[in-house]
Amino acid sequence: MARPKSADKQNAILDAATRLFAERGLTAAPTSEISKQAGVAEGTLFTYFKTKDDLINALYREIKLELADAMMSDFPRKKNVRTRLRHVWDRYVSWGSANPKQRKVLAQLQVSEVLTKESRDAGSAPFVEFQAMIRDAIEQRIFQNDLPVELISKSLTALVEATIDLTVSNPSKAKNYRDSGFQMFWSGVTK
Repeated sequence: MARPKSADKQNAILDAATRLFAERGLTAAPTSEISKQAGVAEGTLFTYFKTKDDLINALYREIKLELADAMMSDFPRKKNVRTRLRHVWDRYVSWGSANPKQRKVLAQLQVSEVLTKESRDAGSAPFVEFQAMIRDAIEQRIFQNDLPVELISKSLTALVEATIDLTVSNPSKAKNYRDSGFQMFWSGVTK
């Protein structure tokens, strides 16, 4: 009988992959080193993930779920669009500032050619409510109605990433960067 899989071992593998991918990149981090850093045999890694590509896809889904949880927990559903959007903005900036390795790896994963459509879809699923909020804001004529939803989302991500970079490099100005970045975004999408 096969031994049941351990969530602790799987998490150790994902954590080690995050560290090594952040340090070396996706292609330069061999599974043997990931296994070693996770404290498991290389064969054990392949018990949890059949291939390195499977590991990469699982890690992408894991990080996207972590980010979604940070951004969408305590989401103020009954508040106005600006308040809800500010909630998402602040949570995203906080997560990125607190999780530099995950952020660096996510940036690599998002442009990886090994991500499957299923993984991309799974990574997007937790953000459905956020996407619906953007569409509603367009329909309610709060946002400019000629802006595509995906451009609004990508613009938010780009400005948040810039805000995180500045916040990390100059913590004494963190609040100013966070407030100014949000205002730039808000001014760019509203009528």
